[in-house]
Amino acid sequence: MSMLKAVRRVVTGHTARGSSVVLLDGIATNTLANPARPGRGLTDLWVTDRAPAGNAGRADAADGPIKLEPPPKGSVFRFFQIPPEAEDEALSREERERRTAAAFERMGAAVTRVDTTRHPAMHKTRTVDYVILLSGEVTMLLDEGDVTLKPFDVVIQRGTNHAWVNRGSLPAVLAGVLIDAEPV
Repeated sequence: MSMLKAVRRVVTGHTARGSSVVLLDGIATNTLANPARPGRGLTDLWVTDRAPAGNAGRADAADGPIKLEPPPKGSVFRFFQIPPEAEDEALSREERERRTAAAFERMGAAVTRVDTTRHPAMHKTRTVDYVILLSGEVTMLLDEGDVTLKPFDVVIQRGTNHAWVNRGSLPAVLAGVLIDAEPV
């Protein structure tokens, strides 16, 4: 069973005189692991609550409850990790559904699960997402079709029903920027 990958995060800011400085440099701590699925989870790296975003202040904008979707008119930058699907082979469809529903509930995202016919993790957010696969291999399931990604492949996910499935043998680590968008 794999643990979530630790992510070093460097956040810049400004002094009272306007000089650029490092505000935070260390392992990002705002993580949400799925207790029922070791190795699956996410790490929020930064969150904005409006556009244009504010760059003043010294507060850690990722220090707060983790939600799947960003705040209205905001964004979230995160890493997320997906363990191999084979680790759940012994589970029934009902048990997978129960665990997945609980995970989405913990992220305040139960309403995003509009059609889970293809896979329990199918969901549709009110966002445009810029996703980069950093390591491993992952398949994006859509209502009609699958796309298998290799490291450094990029997905522009535009509010479609989708799920991420790792059919490989190693954890898949992805970076994502989710930006609030008009619902489709």
